[in-house]
Amino acid sequence: MTSTLIISDLHLGASSRVDLLRRPEMREALLSALGGVDRVVLLGDVLELRHGPIREAMAAARPFFEDLGRALGGRELVLTAGNHDHALVEPWLAARFLLADPGPLKPQQLIEATEVSPAMARIAEWCSPTGVRVAYPGIWVRDDVYATHGHYLDCHLTVPTLERLSMAAMSRLLRHPPATFAGAEDYESIGAPVFAWRDAVARNARTGAALNGVATVSAWRALGGSGSRSRDAPGTARGRTRRALGGRARRAAFRRVFPVAVGALNRAGLGPLRADVSPVELRRAGLRAMGEVAARLGLGDAHVIFGHTHRAGPFAGDAEHEWRGPGGARLINTGSWTYASIFMDATGPENPYWPGVCVLVGPSGPPRTVRLLAERTQEELKPPPAPGAPAAAPEPAR
Repeated sequence: MTSTLIISDLHLGASSRVDLLRRPEMREALLSALGGVDRVVLLGDVLELRHGPIREAMAAARPFFEDLGRALGGRELVLTAGNHDHALVEPWLAARFLLADPGPLKPQQLIEATEVSPAMARIAEWCSPTGVRVAYPGIWVRDDVYATHGHYLDCHLTVPTLERLSMAAMSRLLRHPPATFAGAEDYESIGAPVFAWRDAVARNARTGAALNGVATVSAWRALGGSGSRSRDAPGTARGRTRRALGGRARRAAFRRVFPVAVGALNRAGLGPLRADVSPVELRRAGLRAMGEVAARLGLGDAHVIFGHTHRAGPFAGDAEHEWRGPGGARLINTGSWTYASIFMDATGPENPYWPGVCVLVGPSGPPRTVRLLAERTQEELKPPPAPGAPAAAPEPAR
């Protein structure tokens, strides 16, 4: 039996430069943790392909992959894809339909990287001498441990994110409701067209707020999800006060309108959605949705490791029942390797959104979460400004 280290949501190439593993000093903790590990799984959203052309994300990611390949020294590396880098596996998914009988898309397909896409083949070259395989939509790490990115959960989410609304609209268009889903093929039939459109938009140029995450983060902040955190604006004290008052008025108006809009979306058949976007509800909604996915994929009572929501856990103080799916799945979230200022506060590394979490799966026993960046301060984690660019920039939406 082997030991496996799993990380997710690297978002390498994010235009916001919140992708910590593009920075050599942040890679040190991860590379140092590989000593007793036989295999590494990168569990999706490894690249950020929604902010602009893939060549930019690949260029930002290359040093990480080269360092990781050398550190593993010929041990196994497995990649899977999420919603932000679905384009990495789309060529292989499309090629399946050229087969006379492709068969169902099972919870695990293991493919050599060179057979998946040109981008995956190039990543495999960078990782030499380590061999690279691709697993999609997930991988059985152990007989009782399954890992997948988790983007299928957006089909069941009750929080009205852009991703959730896109899935609902596609589901209605195709007359294929999530309540009828019975496997990975069903999720791909709804998600793949949505991802393909966004990937096509980002292929040639930098994307705008609606696609790169700014709109989602701004809406959540307006609804009060960010607490008292705000960015200082330039100008005079009087000007700042006037803008602050105007901002509060706009946020108050948005909070009044938001429940009405959610009700309209539900009446339009895009629900069920809830107007509650508090951190507690974000956690609970994500877990409910992932539990539903685990049941529909037939994962039973396996440990199910996923990312996507960027909220790691379970940790001490989390309600155990929230982390159990309706089919018995025991849920574990990897968190992310991005710095998301909107979720950070004064609590320090115990914050479940603190980046740098990995999940270790040994030959036996429950998988366990490990915080690899707990010694870092927020000032160290904050992204440096891009050369010649202002510091303010979008954070990747989930």
